[in-house]
Amino acid sequence: MRLLPALLALPALALVTACGAAHSCHDHPPAAASTPHHAAAEPGSGKGHAHSAGHAHSAGHGHGHGESPDPGPGAAAPARHPHQADGIHHRFDDPERWAKVFDDPSRDAWQKPADVLKELALAPAAAVLDLGAGTGYFAVRLARQLPQGKVYAADIEPNLIRYLGERAAKEGLTNLAPVLLGADAPVLPEPVDLILIVDTYHHLPNRPAYLAKLRAALKPGGRLVVVDFRLGEIPVGPPEKMRVPPAQAAAELSAAGLTQQRLLESLLPYQYLLEARAP
Repeated sequence: MRLLPALLALPALALVTACGAAHSCHDHPPAAASTPHHAAAEPGSGKGHAHSAGHAHSAGHGHGHGESPDPGPGAAAPARHPHQADGIHHRFDDPERWAKVFDDPSRDAWQKPADVLKELALAPAAAVLDLGAGTGYFAVRLARQLPQGKVYAADIEPNLIRYLGERAAKEGLTNLAPVLLGADAPVLPEPVDLILIVDTYHHLPNRPAYLAKLRAALKPGGRLVVVDFRLGEIPVGPPEKMRVPPAQAAAELSAAGLTQQRLLESLLPYQYLLEARAP
């Protein structure tokens, strides 16, 4: 199998945002959407902590933007963003607890995963890289939809990668392969038909250069699909100043050598879907 050396240079997704923070993916309450400093509770902590300059988030649409009360042991809560405060990176030591937050069924109402997967129109044997997979919100769905294919679920958090491996084994998803992202990793054993970046694009560092490296992981004619939060007042997503409008994302994809194929702005209530294709 052929390794993809271009991916070796991919930096870890500990990403700095416009408010001096960095993040992975999924939801903020309305008030927080307009302010650069906000708090979010860690499961079981009973208290929140605020963004501070230079602190880092992990990437992954398994992680969530937003604030909601502490779900407490065994309780579910709307998907939200796990912050790291005062420059200390959160380690996700209890991914099983975080999974109850990230994969809360209430998220389906606005993320509409079935509609997104329908639009992707993947062949049963497709190979997909889910960049920022978190606890597997999309990766697991993709693996179930692609019984003859392969899903590489990539994240920077070792505990989440462990959780993804255990979840794949428990659910019999032999076609789901967790991939740990880092400064000198990952490598994939094959180029992929699709790279899916959900609720994570606005945290990618040095995007044109990063995207050019991702492009090298695509098969000829392969697609890169971005699903991210649009501008305006919405009840989920990061503060508006952190968001990337679709026109900017399209320009960055073009700079990386990818050609825009389509932009869907009404498929999802709070997000756009932007699709680009490799040469």
